[in-house]
Amino acid sequence: MAAQEAPRNHLAQESSPYLLQHADNPVHWYPWSAVALTAAREQNKPILLSIGYSACHWCHVMEHESFENPDIAALMNEKFINIKVDREERPDLDTIYMQAVTGMTGRGGWPMTVFLTPDLRPFFAGTYFPPEDRPGMPGFPRILKSVALQYQNNHAEVDALAAKLFDFLEQWAQLSSERQTVDAAWVDGAVATLGQAFDLENGGFGGAPKFPQSTALELVLRYWKNSGQPGALEVVDKTLSHMAAGGMHDLLGGGFHRYSVDAQWLIPHFEKMLYDNALLARVYLQGFQATGKEPYADVARGTLDYVLREMSDPAGGFYSSQDADSEGEEGKYYVWDPAEITAVLGGEEGPRFCEFYGVTEAGNFEDGKSVLHVAGQGDASGFAAARQKLLAARAHRAAPAKDDKAVAAWNGMLIGALAQGYQVLGEARYLQAAQKAAHFVLTDMRQNGRLLRTWRKGEAKIPAYLEDYAYLSEALIDLYESDFDPNWLAEAQDLTEAMIALFWDEAGRCFYITGSDQEKLVVRPKDPFDGATPSGSSVAAHVLLRLAGHSGNAGFEETAGALMEGVGRLLETNGTSLTYMLCAVDRHTQKPLELAVVGEGAEPILQAIRSTYLPNKLVAAAAAVDPEETHPLLAGKRPVDGAPSLYICRNYTCDAPLTDLTEIRTRLTQ
Repeated sequence: MAAQEAPRNHLAQESSPYLLQHADNPVHWYPWSAVALTAAREQNKPILLSIGYSACHWCHVMEHESFENPDIAALMNEKFINIKVDREERPDLDTIYMQAVTGMTGRGGWPMTVFLTPDLRPFFAGTYFPPEDRPGMPGFPRILKSVALQYQNNHAEVDALAAKLFDFLEQWAQLSSERQTVDAAWVDGAVATLGQAFDLENGGFGGAPKFPQSTALELVLRYWKNSGQPGALEVVDKTLSHMAAGGMHDLLGGGFHRYSVDAQWLIPHFEKMLYDNALLARVYLQGFQATGKEPYADVARGTLDYVLREMSDPAGGFYSSQDADSEGEEGKYYVWDPAEITAVLGGEEGPRFCEFYGVTEAGNFEDGKSVLHVAGQGDASGFAAARQKLLAARAHRAAPAKDDKAVAAWNGMLIGALAQGYQVLGEARYLQAAQKAAHFVLTDMRQNGRLLRTWRKGEAKIPAYLEDYAYLSEALIDLYESDFDPNWLAEAQDLTEAMIALFWDEAGRCFYITGSDQEKLVVRPKDPFDGATPSGSSVAAHVLLRLAGHSGNAGFEETAGALMEGVGRLLETNGTSLTYMLCAVDRHTQKPLELAVVGEGAEPILQAIRSTYLPNKLVAAAAAVDPEETHPLLAGKRPVDGAPSLYICRNYTCDAPLTDLTEIRTRLTQ
């Protein structure tokens, strides 16, 4: 490049690792910005919007095949204003335009490729396109030429299509305004539908590819708790056991990969996402509470330890993801052959390990390599030392890249999982990590009281979205129920009041995903449907119900009820797509079990509570209750004869206090 030329790729100053991956492309990429949108209007060029994320395997493939190709880049630069977006930074753009993609093509995914008019209306879209024509799939150059020609020569037709898609997006964004009375039967209907999709042989729901669907498992567990039907617990038990034994579970390093490409949980897509591991740690903790099976505690412990070991920033927050690829190959970091294992473990132990974990000469993956999975019978604990040796050997391989930005919502999710890990497993390091991360988000990811979406290397940016407020608030409630510091509840209440002010639509009885102070886009969407993570609206419902109990603020419960009524038609007809909202319906209709623990030395009582599966519990505790105590569950409660005591209440009406641990355990399991 000549000295006087300005750089044409505008991504070099971005903080997103995904955008920085594209900073050296010959494509004249812009980040989403006023500069890019103005250029499209002034030059009357369509926008080529490409959305992906750092750990996305096919995003890397399309970059290498097309965005690094000078000829394809030249075509893009001539005909389009090219904008690259990290979906993890901008879930609003991702949600809106993914809806357009699925509306046009019937399916979605990343990389997402959307062509927009200069006023941001989509008119053509797809996902991955190859660099040349392939059977049943046009090449990217053909797509580029066709779209550009259509925009230039058939502008009226393009405008008509854009108008039609805009109408579709407007209708989708507003949802139905038809109210439904909240009905516990919605849970029964959704669980019945999940039961029909249950894989009797392998666990999980549906066939390949198979995703963990953590919140669906949480819903089935709640149903089991209420109904006592053993078949519901079997659904969860079989799924958790098969996932734990499969290749989607990293049997050396802990944690889980994104999903399984087959129905047997054997071969994963190898990226590791913070949110998957937070959600799976949580459901394994619940599985341990419900079944008492120690292997589920081990899986949860291994998952949380993986995050603390490999995904923690020294500042206190947690990174977003690890790539599927290393050295240009998917899964290379994780797979083995018999010779590699024998070289580490020796000629006697190596073959035994290979037999137990399904490592063969033929392999079950590519090039004779194997993904570890439990193929043998017996106790895996006998191989603990061998697994540690192999983990140490694996650490010398070229590791997958990490997306080292912190996302507020996902940090909230992980903080909550760590807090619950402390409660259930009793290990202080989880509480300490959760406290440190919460202080980090509340301090380093807020500006003038406004929560921010992302942080990387000391820089926080982008006003936070609904899910960021909701997940962080939920985590702070979990922290309060761990260490009983009332400051966590105060912070949660402040965040929740801000969440209502910024995102709540009183007329529509639902939350927008963007705040009233954020950039105005082609539509302002509401999206109560769960995806890879529970929706912000679903989490908000739980937060409002829990805070109502902890604060005595009936307005929070009223808003939660209005929200569930507002999406009631969806819950009735499409509940399996809103499973975490249905968990909130269960919380609302069953009413919480309110547990007040008072007195010095109450740890055994807390341990009895925390070892029991009580999904709708509210717990408050204090060693010495101040006469001015404002927590509604603690006010007026006193230890009995100086002994630590438990008050079991519903609707703030309490039974006589209990001090005997045997009686307490019996009452909690009734």
